[in-house]
Amino acid sequence: MAKNEVALYSPASGEVIALSKTSDPIFNQGTMGEGFGVVPNDKIVVAPVSGTVSMIAETKHAIGIITETGLEVLIHMGVDTVGLKGKPFTVTVENGQVVNAGDQIATMDIDFVKAEGLDTTIMTLVTNSNSTLAGLDVTEGPCEAGALVAQAYLKTVAGPDSDKKLSYDDLATFIIKNVGGQENIQSLIHCITRLRFYLKDESKAHDDILKNHRGILDVKHAAGQYQVVIGNEVTNVYDAVVKQLPKLENAPKPESQQQTNGGNPVTRAFGNLIGFITGSMSPVIGVIAASGIIKGLLALLTLPQLGSLLSIKSPTYVTISAMADASFFFLPILVGFAAAKRLGSDPMIAAVIGGFLTYPQIVTWGKAGKLMFSLGGWHFQFLNYSYSIFPMILAAWLAQKCEQWLKKVLPSYLQMIFTPLFTILIVSGITLLITGPVIQGVANGIAVFINWLVSASGWIGGLVIGAFYQLLVIFGLHWGVVPLVAQQIASTGQSSLNAIICASMVSQGAAVLAVAIKSRKADMKELGFAATISAFCGVTEPAIYGINLRYRKVFASGCIGSAFGGLVTGLMHGTMYGFTGGLIGFSSFFNPAHPTQLNSFYTFLIASAVSIVVSFIAVWVWGYNDNMTMGKKVAKKQRPGTTK
Repeated sequence: MAKNEVALYSPASGEVIALSKTSDPIFNQGTMGEGFGVVPNDKIVVAPVSGTVSMIAETKHAIGIITETGLEVLIHMGVDTVGLKGKPFTVTVENGQVVNAGDQIATMDIDFVKAEGLDTTIMTLVTNSNSTLAGLDVTEGPCEAGALVAQAYLKTVAGPDSDKKLSYDDLATFIIKNVGGQENIQSLIHCITRLRFYLKDESKAHDDILKNHRGILDVKHAAGQYQVVIGNEVTNVYDAVVKQLPKLENAPKPESQQQTNGGNPVTRAFGNLIGFITGSMSPVIGVIAASGIIKGLLALLTLPQLGSLLSIKSPTYVTISAMADASFFFLPILVGFAAAKRLGSDPMIAAVIGGFLTYPQIVTWGKAGKLMFSLGGWHFQFLNYSYSIFPMILAAWLAQKCEQWLKKVLPSYLQMIFTPLFTILIVSGITLLITGPVIQGVANGIAVFINWLVSASGWIGGLVIGAFYQLLVIFGLHWGVVPLVAQQIASTGQSSLNAIICASMVSQGAAVLAVAIKSRKADMKELGFAATISAFCGVTEPAIYGINLRYRKVFASGCIGSAFGGLVTGLMHGTMYGFTGGLIGFSSFFNPAHPTQLNSFYTFLIASAVSIVVSFIAVWVWGYNDNMTMGKKVAKKQRPGTTK
């Protein structure tokens, strides 16, 4: 059979009829897609194609299957049978199950359906026909279940170097196929710009095909993950992948991946740590960033220079401030929930532990340093864990280990109640008495030290960090910095490091803006302007992978600009009071506690202006022209001892 053809088999024994001959106008006019009908003479219903079960209707009258080629096939048993509420149907498969053509998937009591005065015809429909099918040939007449009755002809798929933009569903199908197929995927998460796959065998993935397709910015091998860089549309593509492979949504990172990831033990441990932090923090970043913007805007509205448009004692201010503070105050709950999902443990248990750490009375005692008890010369005090990250990440890991152990030692009939009971008591106690104080102390110490180091080093620290920070982004290692910045803001209320990082985002945005304005190529302008907006909003990956790294001098120009921007930030001792970077993060430079202190805001304005001007001029004069040849995307050097 040709590669662009897919065989469809009869879902039941009976009479195959053309779709136009079926009784329901929704089906016979092709509204639901191309296909055929079968008037059954037996109750057995089988899969008309091989693929993954993607949908089972609550009323059991319809089942969806997605094939490896991306066809979305719907098996609809009877006409208007949804009103029977599942009575004549028995489904023998489950969502996410892989089936072969001819496998039994359900039964239908055709006598019951007829007794209700309804049509028993079973419809087989390709619901995404418009985007996938060039045609469909159907052979009418008597048939047996599982007999070949139709031939689908697929549309010619654009080659890997094509500029054709695919729909999210088609792009998801393309990615699944080229990472080695669904059988090669163990689990999947995403961050702000990347799909992060855990593959059984990375050698089965096709890097060049993926990275050269429109809609995919690059491919990376890092932290034990196979990272497909999408950009701003990553959430939509992730949703499309999960729709085709629903079991991936909550699949934990495989233990074997942690153990077999190449490299020496230190490298392997660091990679696993970054991967764990990524999975724990990435779902939380958006709400933290949004909260930071709200806090900054509130501070702006209280400025006397603007007439104090809002009083800090007004109900409006207090209410909106509570909205912004909620994500920070209850950060342990959010991080714990996300970390537990990442580990494949019970997220509700982790959320309860996080809730305990942020319980109002515990927070009050923590702020007062209330003594719990003394043991010899040791004094155990309550600490304030609101706004904290690292203690909860470790608590989520401990909870997973505790759950696993309890499920081994407890009888199954006791697990539902006693597993969460013992886990909450044990892990909460360990966190409160041992791990929490130690980790919180170390984390706060590191946060204070980084703030001091950046401030003390002045222009040197700003210059060095500004010049090289975006190199971390290339390999996804900036995720190791993200929680440090969050911890700085949580413990000290500010982050000098984040102020320098902000300048690096603006610089890369200015560099790609220069390309977009200077270039006469329509596709370069389209991609350049989109990437500029993204970078100015604090996400630089579309700029870096889409254009800047492909023309090395453009990326270097951005680094030069961010070095000067960091230098200015260091000289003026600028700092940030919120999380959001880029130009959109301007409000994070207002001090919520002292709105009239505008040094950091002036620093932001000057550093951003310097970053933009230097990067733009460097690209315009030296970094880019339309006669340059776009280079291949940069691949990470292979680790010793690994094969690819």
